[in-house]
Amino acid sequence: MKFPLRVVSVERSLFEGDVEFIIATGAEGELGVLARHAPLMTILKPGPLRIQETIGGEEQVLFVGGGFLEVLPERVTVLADVAEHAEEISIASAEEARRRAQEKLAGTLTTAEETEFQNALAMAEARLRLARARRG
Repeated sequence: MKFPLRVVSVERSLFEGDVEFIIATGAEGELGVLARHAPLMTILKPGPLRIQETIGGEEQVLFVGGGFLEVLPERVTVLADVAEHAEEISIASAEEARRRAQEKLAGTLTTAEETEFQNALAMAEARLRLARARRG
């Protein structure tokens, strides 16, 4: 049984259509959603969003760099801070972002700056893992 899914970021709409199954990285770990899932709202952590339009069919993978997942009886919505298709991720730019965040974390920072650069590091590492996994 399918349900409508919409994935949007600040910059663009990445997916809109009927799907049978999604897996997202929520605040408490991986979360799978099928039709008739109980309503919920959760924070998303940086990681892959796996979309299957048919069970056992091809999987479409998006990178979501945080945001929210809302499951309602009539639809599921992902509101992402940052999102992109997995094949759009550049390994070189993800490695550079990780290096920059690591360098910043090595210095003297305020608590707010440390949190910001830890989040940047987590996002860069998640993008890098996904890019490498998709390219074998």
